[in-house]
Amino acid sequence: MPESVALDPVDLHILRLLQNDARTTYRELAAEVGVAPSTCLDRVARLRRSGVILGHRLRLDPARLGRGLEALLLVQVRPHRRELIGPFVDRIRALPESRAFFHLTGPDDYLVHVAVADPTDLQRLVLDEFTSRREVARVETRLIFQQWECGPLMPPTADGRNSATTAGTRPGS
Repeated sequence: MPESVALDPVDLHILRLLQNDARTTYRELAAEVGVAPSTCLDRVARLRRSGVILGHRLRLDPARLGRGLEALLLVQVRPHRRELIGPFVDRIRALPESRAFFHLTGPDDYLVHVAVADPTDLQRLVLDEFTSRREVARVETRLIFQQWECGPLMPPTADGRNSATTAGTRPGS
């Protein structure tokens, strides 16, 4: 497990601003945080090198791209052996319908968030890409009716409390 990184209030402010809008320029970021643009650039570069900032992503609306039905697939793999898991993980991650993929504890081994066009497309995906695989013992499907984005992930303060809460703001605001 990676070690946590020590962050000061300026780092936390930079992270909060970038999480809310990753397109913020260094000049705007520096002005908001109260440091020189070069200092801000150095801090963001350090946060990237240390692995705190993992990257920037463009979010797309699946429904506007013809994939308006989203589901969670609970997948049980048997036998649960490394030589079967590697190719399975690679295949599922490569599917264009896959949005997120989790390895779990408990009776189900994997949770896969998928986006498809309609129920027929979901049935095709489950039958052709999951249950047709010899290592897949069972798939349960849960349709997603609605989902919400949650607040930004901010590291806890030294006392272990949520830094967004201790700063007087609500997470996600």
